[in-house]
Amino acid sequence: MCKMMEDMRREAARAAELKSARETAERLIKKGQMALEDIADCVPILSMDELREIEAKVMQLA
Repeated sequence: MCKMMEDMRREAARAAELKSARETAERLIKKGQMALEDIADCVPILSMDELREIEAKVMQLA
């Protein structure tokens, strides 16, 4: 039971970390002052593919 709870806690922490990273990347992309490669250096948890997806979403909203 303890192992299951610890796994759930880790999963929740990872999900929160990913959400925060995606929000940060989205803000940086909206500013338009950094290349995706530079954003990848600042937010290493996200892959270039994920950054491209975020960029495409931001550009659709603009």
